[in-house]
Amino acid sequence: MLPEPNSDESGLPRPAAMVHPGRVVILVGFMGAGKTSVGQELARRTGWQFLDLDDVVEAREGRSIAEIFRASGEAQFRRAEAEALRDILKSLPASGHELILALGGGAYVQRENAQLIREEGARVVFLDAPVEELHRRCAPKAGARPLFQDENQFRQLYEARRSGYMEADLRVETGGKSIDTIVNEVISRLDLHT
Repeated sequence: MLPEPNSDESGLPRPAAMVHPGRVVILVGFMGAGKTSVGQELARRTGWQFLDLDDVVEAREGRSIAEIFRASGEAQFRRAEAEALRDILKSLPASGHELILALGGGAYVQRENAQLIREEGARVVFLDAPVEELHRRCAPKAGARPLFQDENQFRQLYEARRSGYMEADLRVETGGKSIDTIVNEVISRLDLHT
């Protein structure tokens, strides 16, 4: 991916003032909820920039999320994730730059990340689906998802995180819906019409 105009070599926007409300939409939810797929299509339809926080962390760390978990543990991954999120939000220009940001499944439920997002005025959308559907969506890529476990453990992790996700500004059900339908709902409910 080529860096955007007004960005540094890492592709992150150059530093500027605080994000203005409405200039950033953050997609949160459990693994398999569709954050990346919906985010990419939402960015395409609105003309906004799209970033996936996991991709930013992998680029900065020079290794996959699974490798970070395996070699350094979840705590180190969460530190790298929080630092990347902070850098993205603090570096957005105050005017004219609009961003769709997809977070990894555990990022928003980390208290300090949620607080930072609130302070920066970003709008947060919780993409949700029945846990059985999320598990089914994740199964083909289980090796790339370090916290993917058997269905019972998967369900427990989902339930543990759900109350954090529910603090989002908006909840959108993705179960049984096409990406286009989900994107249309997000655009309509956030009034992102172009």
